[in-house]
Amino acid sequence: MSEDKRRGGGDEVEDGGPGLIYMPFVIMEELLDKLRLLEYEKEFSKKMNLKPVNRHYFAIQTNPGEQFYMFTSLAAWLLNKAGRPFDQPQEYDDPNATISSILDEVRKCGHPIDFPPSKLKPGWGEHCIYILDRLADEALKSIGFSWKRPQYPEEEMDEENIVEDDSELTLNEIEKSMALAHSDVEEADDDEPILDLEGMKRLNQNKQTFESSKPEEILESTTDAADWKLEVERVMPQLRVTIRTDNKDWRVHLEQMHQHHDGIKTSLNESKVHLDKLQDEISRTLEKIASREKYINSQLEHLLVTFRQAQDVLAETKEKYRQASGGVTERSRLLAEITEELEKIKQEMDERGSSMTDGAPLVKIKQAIQALKKENTQMDIRVGVVEHILLQAKLKDKTLVNKQVHSTSAGNDGFII
Repeated sequence: MSEDKRRGGGDEVEDGGPGLIYMPFVIMEELLDKLRLLEYEKEFSKKMNLKPVNRHYFAIQTNPGEQFYMFTSLAAWLLNKAGRPFDQPQEYDDPNATISSILDEVRKCGHPIDFPPSKLKPGWGEHCIYILDRLADEALKSIGFSWKRPQYPEEEMDEENIVEDDSELTLNEIEKSMALAHSDVEEADDDEPILDLEGMKRLNQNKQTFESSKPEEILESTTDAADWKLEVERVMPQLRVTIRTDNKDWRVHLEQMHQHHDGIKTSLNESKVHLDKLQDEISRTLEKIASREKYINSQLEHLLVTFRQAQDVLAETKEKYRQASGGVTERSRLLAEITEELEKIKQEMDERGSSMTDGAPLVKIKQAIQALKKENTQMDIRVGVVEHILLQAKLKDKTLVNKQVHSTSAGNDGFII
């Protein structure tokens, strides 16, 4: 089988049969065996902190981003393993450039590439498996690995637990019973009489002569038929011989292979008829859907044009509304500021009006005036007392001055005399 058919292209599936669809799964299992031979779990998965791939990882789509990163990283590791230096790709690298570099290295190894690079972008599929399989072969060649003939282990015979039945005899039991009988004959006691062979010969000759003397007589059995049937039923189970079948016998395997081949062939023919019918129905359905789509598109073309125009008008209206809503927002903010200032002024006016109508300050003023009058009266009294004291002091001083003047004048008069 060529590599193109192993990749399971569309044309080859029809030529190679329906089983070729599952070829990517088979190649993926072979690739996983090669990776295990290269010890990728230790050298790749643990170092890169990635989970090991399973046997259907690149054959089924699960997570395209993760699968593409795993594909490029594994391809780079295999190239380095094959002795071709290749930088480990990063998540922010250009995927087209990474794919082109990998394909160039595969072409340099001598492997043909007959598909576009876009087939590798999903990170899964037959083309990704093909690239990794070729790189794994190159890596195995570089480490000097060679495939050897398989060595099949010796299978041990499974001891089958056969329920022993007293009514059934095996070949081994028959041989044992015959051997025991023979040994019993050989080991007979000496006390028992030994058969006389000559006497037996004479007895047989007499018997033969007796039978030959009556040839016309018919031999009739005197045994009852019911007793004979009971004896047959009693002895029949002991006459059964059980032969064990050997599972290693190639004839059994060959017969099973022929049976399975016939069954697969019958199932394939039946399934092929149903699959052909299903393919025809799906093809007709797809054609109907395509024709209906074309008809709907042709009928609704003018409505689509009207819908696009309405979308343009809606976009313009939304832009105008956005601009208008921006002006309204600004004016709302100014209104909120003015309202806040007005509330402050109202609060101040209320405080002043309440203070003007309040009589408490007037009472305080009157009380202060009374206190001032009382203090003025006390001050007047004190001032009068001080004036009185000053007047008395002045009078005392004046009296003293007069006395001195009189005394001085009297002295002068006496001297003159």
